[in-house]
Order: sequence, then structure tokens, then C-alpha cells
Amino acid sequence: QVRLVESGGGYVQAGGSLRLSCAASRIIFNENDMGWYRQAPGKQREMVAVTRSGGSTTYADSVKGRFTIYRDNARNTVHLQMNSLKPEDTAVYYCNAVDAYNTNRVYWGQGTQVTVSS
Repeated sequence: QVRLVESGGGYVQAGGSLRLSCAASRIIFNENDMGWYRQAPGKQREMVAVTRSGGSTTYADSVKGRFTIYRDNARNTVHLQMNSLKPEDTAVYYCNAVDAYNTNRVYWGQGTQVTVSS
């Protein structure tokens, strides 16, 4: 059974930093596009950042220049470094994996809460 386990969420003041990590198991990690999504109360889940198996990355406009996604294929992990955090970044953050060779295979972690106080 595929597992994505997030860690690193928490409470931080505006302007602070957090690093989220996602450990994947039972997938061929380097054949998956790995991403971070978030969902704030009352809002739809949205893409934050994606790192593809081929190496390219995509960021939501709202986090460009502040967040960095990077993957460690040797350790089957993907990280999201979040700097200059704002209260509007408050949300549950979810790790996501999509098999690059079969996009019907989509997996989600359980989520980790990030709260940014003003």
C-alpha cells in the first residue's frame, strides 16, 4: 500500500519559516511527480508547488519567491521550504504523488497543519 507521510507543520509567526517533509513508500519515487497542495478552511484545495520526475518545477503565484520544493530521490522524500510566511498561508498542507507514466495513479498524504499568526 502506498504511503505518503508528511511532517514539519506547526505554528509560526508571520515572517517565519517552516520546512515540510513527505516520506513516500511503495512507489517508484523517481517516476512520480511530487507536489504540495493546501486547503484553508472554507476554500478549495489548491496547488502550491510541484516537482516533476523530469526535474521541472511549478509554483503557485502566491508562493513564488518564498517557497522552494525539492526532492531527494535517494531517500524517497520531498520537501517544501517555506520562508516569509504570511497569515494567508495558514492551511492544511498535503503531499501528493502522481505516477508520471500512469496519471490515474494519484496518492495523497494525510495532511499537516500550518498556522501562521499575524
